[in-house]
Amino acid sequence: MSEATTNDAAAQDDRENTLFFDLKDGRVVIKLRPDLAPQHVERIKALVRQGFYDGTPFHRVIEGFMAQGGDPTGTGTGGSQMPDLPAEFSPPAKARFLRGVCGMARTAAPNSANSQFFIMFAPASSLDGQYTIWGQVTSGMEFVDKIKRGAGQSGMVREPDRLLKAQLAADAA
Repeated sequence: MSEATTNDAAAQDDRENTLFFDLKDGRVVIKLRPDLAPQHVERIKALVRQGFYDGTPFHRVIEGFMAQGGDPTGTGTGGSQMPDLPAEFSPPAKARFLRGVCGMARTAAPNSANSQFFIMFAPASSLDGQYTIWGQVTSGMEFVDKIKRGAGQSGMVREPDRLLKAQLAADAA
C-alpha cells in the first residue's frame, strides 16, 4: 500500500470515528473511542445514523458535573428499541472521566447502557472504572458549557435544551 493510500484510509477512519453534535449555540466535535468501547461506539453510530438523537433533550444537567441526554422521552427512563449493552469499563490507568469525556449512562445494573449518554463538565474520579467511556470532545466544549442546567440534586431540566442534530463526519455533506 502506498503512503497516500494509507493516509487516505486513516483520514476515512478518522471521519468514521468523528461525531458532530449540533447544539443551539454551535457544533461540538467528538472523537469516538472504539479502542475503549467498540460495542458502545457501534451503538452510538447506529443510533446516529437512524436519526435517533436528533431533537432529544439534555434532560439531566448538573453544574460542575455533566450534561445527560439520549432519552427521547426526557424522563431519564427511556432508550432505544435495541437491547442493553454489556459494560465496557476502562481501567483508570487507560481512561478517566475528565472534562469533555463522553460516557454511557446506565441504571445501577452495570450491563444496562442503551442510548443515554453524558458529557463531563469537570473531572469525576468516582466514575472511573464504573461507567463506559466512548468518546472525547475535541472542539466545541464552550457550547456544551452553555447547555441549560437542571435544578436540585437530580439535575432534571424544565424546558431543556436539545441536541438538534447528530451526525458522523463520514456522513456529513
